[in-house]
Amino acid sequence: MINTHDIDNLLNNKATVYDKTGDKVGSLSQIYLDDATSEPSWATVNTGLFGMSESFVPLEGASVRGEDLHVGYTKDQIKDAPSIDEDHHLEPADEDRLYEYYSLKGTGRTDVDHDTDRARTDAPVAGAPVTDASVTDDARRGSADDSMTLSEERVNVGTERHEAGRVRLRKHVVTENVTKTVPVEREEVVVERVPADGDKGHIDDGGETAEVTLHEETPVVDKETVATEEVRLGKKTVTDQETVNTEVRKEEVDTDTDGLGNDRHKH
Repeated sequence: MINTHDIDNLLNNKATVYDKTGDKVGSLSQIYLDDATSEPSWATVNTGLFGMSESFVPLEGASVRGEDLHVGYTKDQIKDAPSIDEDHHLEPADEDRLYEYYSLKGTGRTDVDHDTDRARTDAPVAGAPVTDASVTDDARRGSADDSMTLSEERVNVGTERHEAGRVRLRKHVVTENVTKTVPVEREEVVVERVPADGDKGHIDDGGETAEVTLHEETPVVDKETVATEEVRLGKKTVTDQETVNTEVRKEEVDTDTDGLGNDRHKH
């Protein structure tokens, strides 16, 4: 169980909240004190996308480890807790809903007194949220009639990783025309006349013939398949800048001066 001495450290360092299995739930936002005992009884945790939601979690059984807060409930339990306005005093009816949700015993239970038609509590309820890092004695005693707590929303922007697409490599065949010039040879007949050496000749009435075989080359096409290169898929990280635009709310206080000229001042 945490005590009031742990509050400064947790709030100043915006402690990270972990569930009972060690999973990260979110960042600590506020701590609520019990009106009667001034002991920490509830905390709110920033959950959801970009931490824009706050969920209540009991501090019963919680522990501080370094600058982190470990609670005794699962992440899903905390995120699904009843939605309650975290910017004001935790009312008995609201605390009833939380105790019922977390299956805690009657602490904070509200019964209805039918004779007086007023709500009464069997045990102390949690007080106003502690939003400042320092916890004063007045804050531990509860809110006085002459003071109020102002709150404002703050934007916490983060990132989440998700799949953007997939890339595959696929081969297909493309046909191209290739033109090449190759030299070819062919043989032609050449008639050569050489003077005789003067020997006696004869006349062949049958007609003597002589024959020679001619050759020529023709182009021959032969194809072979060879590997030309290897293609791989790789990844690189590119950092872009994106601007996030949202609206935040904050509370301001007006001063009504009854009987003093009905002046109203905003602070």
